Amino acid sequence: MSATLSGLVLLLATLTGYAAAKWLYSRHRRIWLSPMLLTPAMLVALLWASGVSYASYASDTRLLVWMLGPATIAYAWPIHQRRALIRRYPVTLASGVAAGLLIGLGSAWALGRLLALPPGLADSLLPRSVSTPFAIVASGDFGGSPDVTVPCVLLTGLFGMAIGEAILGWLKLQSSVVRGASIGASAHALGTAKAYERSEEMGAVASLTMVFSGVAMVLLAPWLGLWLH
Repeated sequence: MSATLSGLVLLLATLTGYAAAKWLYSRHRRIWLSPMLLTPAMLVALLWASGVSYASYASDTRLLVWMLGPATIAYAWPIHQRRALIRRYPVTLASGVAAGLLIGLGSAWALGRLLALPPGLADSLLPRSVSTPFAIVASGDFGGSPDVTVPCVLLTGLFGMAIGEAILGWLKLQSSVVRGASIGASAHALGTAKAYERSEEMGAVASLTMVFSGVAMVLLAPWLGLWLH
């Protein structure tokens, strides 16, 4: 099989696998059927069975990584749509962003030291609490590797989606605005998707907090990277 054809097959397999996983999750809301968990599992099985290396897969599907750029710019649209929420809850949104960044960075830094992770791996872990497009940019400023940061972001989102609501219930946080800000700042896109399943307002607040947290991380990463090193 030619390199071009092989790349096309891998790209189509990725898109088809995600579409199938999304369809399955829409009918059976189970954490283990989440597209962000099931799709990578299917791709790992495909690469193992076909003998294709991860480096080849990453090269052949680089178009998907490139599309993160336009996706990041598109985040401006939900901000514009929900500007009324920003005016109504400025303190809640600002508090969610500040707390999310502080706890996310602090816990990642502490985990790296506790497990005595190599510097490159520990640095890659730092931006795990924001969504992928922002985390990829911030990872380089922290001295990490985007290739390592991406799975860390995925695992953080899955963990937040799985137990986030249980923790919020334990903390007795009933306000949909507070719950949305909390889950958007800690579990980014996956948490936001879960928030939308509960209510439109909760999802909207989670979406705004997720975007603002990502922007703040990218802006602060160069200074934080210098300070942490």
